[in-house]
Amino acid sequence: MSLFDSLVELSMFFFLSLAVLYCMRKVGYAIGLVDKPNARKLHQGSVPLVGGISICITVMYFLYVNADELLHPQLFASCLSVLVLIGVADDRFDISYKLRMGIQAVLTLVMIHYTGLTLSHIGNALGFGVWTFPPYVDIVVTLFAVIGAINAFNMVDGIDGLLGGLTIVVFASLGIVFYSHDLYQSAYFAAVFIVIVVPFVLFNLGYFGKVRKVFMGDAGSMMIGFTVIWSLIGGTQGIHGDYVIRPVTALWLIAVPLIDMMAIMIRRIRKGHSPFHPDREHFHHIMQRIGFTPRESLVVICLVQVVYSTIGLVGEAFGVPEYIMFYTIVGCFLFHTYWMTHSFQMAKIVRKWKKLEDEPVKDTL
Repeated sequence: MSLFDSLVELSMFFFLSLAVLYCMRKVGYAIGLVDKPNARKLHQGSVPLVGGISICITVMYFLYVNADELLHPQLFASCLSVLVLIGVADDRFDISYKLRMGIQAVLTLVMIHYTGLTLSHIGNALGFGVWTFPPYVDIVVTLFAVIGAINAFNMVDGIDGLLGGLTIVVFASLGIVFYSHDLYQSAYFAAVFIVIVVPFVLFNLGYFGKVRKVFMGDAGSMMIGFTVIWSLIGGTQGIHGDYVIRPVTALWLIAVPLIDMMAIMIRRIRKGHSPFHPDREHFHHIMQRIGFTPRESLVVICLVQVVYSTIGLVGEAFGVPEYIMFYTIVGCFLFHTYWMTHSFQMAKIVRKWKKLEDEPVKDTL
């Protein structure tokens, strides 16, 4: 496909995604698939939870027209369909997280069975040589990785534009690394996914008017997490016969959702709560409590992910030893956890910089 043809097709997917989103808004209102304000959701009015469904429809069309050039398109489309249906059920009826995770586990096992892909090794991340997992252990590790990634992207969806913005950064990073290894079809899929997500971000941020606002919903966040993690598994474990991304680089490419999920689960456990107990202690919540507006929080968090992704890509390009990259991101996780559990200290700095009146910000430990 020529560059011109690619640009034309990308434009087509952009406008298709835009049209589907516009139409699905009315469907969301008609079937009651809307998000209503409550103690944890402070938006105004009911907002359709159709972003994920709309993106999925457009992705399905891409898979259909490019089926001959993709690996396991029918399998991937089937898994996405199930995830989106479960997400819609959760958005509409608030189903148990145990049921959601159980279905995610089943879909992971199905993917493993038909693709043969697992997280079989983590490279030389620890500095003691390549660490390969024994048979069956690799399946368990893959289960935890896929379920963890899906829920990491689900948890990060807390302010307008954030999930969409992080998705764009992650897929841009994937596109760069795939393109650098001449995996043009994989890079093109990343570009298509970005183009499909952009209209949602515009709707979500209210650029088409607040009355036309839409939310992603669990259907979208789970679909995105599933797509990202299997793209990374394919890239790090050998979907094309040999892996092109070092496993440690994958951690950098999804650092913000991953670190935020791990940090908040640790905080919940230390408080004696379930790690799946909902609260307002996420990265984006704390950013707002220390003095940033929602839009400023969006920009800062996305820029943090850009920095993480850039470090990962530079380390990949220049062959920085894997153990250095791994222990560095562990250090970033500890730094992030410390500052998020001592947000009152950061609040003083931010409020002084922004010349805001001092307000008490509790220690979230």
